[in-house]
This record gives sequence, structure tokens and C-alpha cells, in this order.
Amino acid sequence: MELPEQGSLLRIFIGESDRYAGHPLFEWLVLEARRQGLAGATVLRGICGFGAHSRIHTFKIERLSEDLPIIVEIVDTREKLEAFLASVDGAIDEGLATIEKAYVKFYRHGEA
Repeated sequence: MELPEQGSLLRIFIGESDRYAGHPLFEWLVLEARRQGLAGATVLRGICGFGAHSRIHTFKIERLSEDLPIIVEIVDTREKLEAFLASVDGAIDEGLATIEKAYVKFYRHGEA
């Protein structure tokens, strides 16, 4: 698979405890992205953040949060990301999604 230099980056901000179809939502999103043939996905776990409810979610010894911020990042063409987002929209009850330009410098794996 090749990606054009002018790609896009989809970021989906959700909570660690969010679930869909009996699975963690972030895991379901990654599996769905792979099923739909997107270029790749990465899940990042935040150490502190807040969203629409303005509740602080943080990782501290005295206050262990079980709902830390999660960001799912996916890079592909804007068209494919828009289609993916439309297909998973109903699974995301709370969160934020952004799409921005991404300049793809390389997309490769180590096999010859």
C-alpha cells in the first residue's frame, strides 16, 4: 500500500473506560481501522486531561484514575478517514474527533 504525500491525520479523543461491543472502544477502533484497510493506527494513553465535562482525569499515586485520556491516531487519505469516521460515529458516545493535514514522508515496512 502506498500513501500520497498529501495525507490526513485523524485523531479520536476518548476515555480509557469507554467500551463498544464488549471491548475497549480504542481497541475496537483499531481493529475496525484494520478491517477497513486503513494504513495504520496508534493508540496513545494520556497522563492528564479533560474534555467536554471539564473533569480532570489524571494519573497520580493518591488518585489513580481508571479513565485516563486515550487518543487514537490514524493516517491515510482524507476520503478514507472521512468514510471510516462516518462508519464508527455511532460507537463513540463521548469524545472529540479531528482531521488535519499530514505530509507523509515515508510509509514502509522492512520486507524487501
